[in-house]
Amino acid sequence: MSENLAADVAAFLAHKRALGRKYLSEEATLHLLLVYTDQCGVTESAGLTPQLLDEFVASRSRRRARSFNHLIGVLGTFLDWAVSQQLLAATPWHGTRRRETDERLPFLLDTAQARRLLESAAALPDNPRAIGRGPTYHAIFALCYGLGLRGGEACHLLLEDIDTDRQLLVVRGGKFGKSRLVPFGPRIGELLARQLKHRQGQEGAGPGSPLFTFDGRRCVNRTSASHTFRLLAIELEFPVPAGTTAPHLHSLRHSFAVGSLLRWYREGVDPSVRLFQLSTFMGHVDPASTAVYLTITPELFSEASHRIEVFAEPAWLEEQP
Repeated sequence: MSENLAADVAAFLAHKRALGRKYLSEEATLHLLLVYTDQCGVTESAGLTPQLLDEFVASRSRRRARSFNHLIGVLGTFLDWAVSQQLLAATPWHGTRRRETDERLPFLLDTAQARRLLESAAALPDNPRAIGRGPTYHAIFALCYGLGLRGGEACHLLLEDIDTDRQLLVVRGGKFGKSRLVPFGPRIGELLARQLKHRQGQEGAGPGSPLFTFDGRRCVNRTSASHTFRLLAIELEFPVPAGTTAPHLHSLRHSFAVGSLLRWYREGVDPSVRLFQLSTFMGHVDPASTAVYLTITPELFSEASHRIEVFAEPAWLEEQP
């Protein structure tokens, strides 16, 4: 393995993780680069020529535009860092991203669909490896829809993360390794209280034990929760509009964000002011990250149009003879 280039990559990853980034998929991508450069006999960062990097990218089969653009982005970020550290005089390569023409809109659950999903989840039967399956998945899905948690964040909650007195959740190790406090209301509080009572009555349940578990030791797997969600969505036969992705677990988080925006419009609240609060609540670095979740729906468009009409009405009246 190329020693100098490998050392530069290790320093780059350490730099990103010092900023609170996990950088796991990026590490895997850069490892592939090191393997390729080792095969080509390149041992220095200075040996990263445009031709070599083009050939490396061509050697990676990335059919999806999103995956391909991730590869380009990781390489570009590493090269820019190398320039900032004076390991390279200038960035030797600028990859061309693919246009994401196949991008689809996220599936959004309305209140009635969410209610049906939660009722179906609560009715799930137990199996030998999952006792309390229904209440467990009901609670996980309710946290994703009601508080906008990511699936992994909900599944990995611990008993000590629930502060019922202050009505707060401690969400640890979210995206990019960030943790945050998430307040909850009385209905989520009742749901969590039932889960806490159930878990605290089980043998060996201490503060560091998982809130959602089927074996008393390990957290419910996020992949299992996602699979269960997909099966329920298929069973409930939710209609999927053209150009929209099929329902998946992350759809609950999208629905929370859009639902929050819609409520603000209907309550006469200025969304631009609340967007910073929503961004913090959802664990984003800035509102630009939150905006990705704010899909324009017919309901949102109608409310926004009505607000524009109310705002512009005085000017229209002044122009009338």
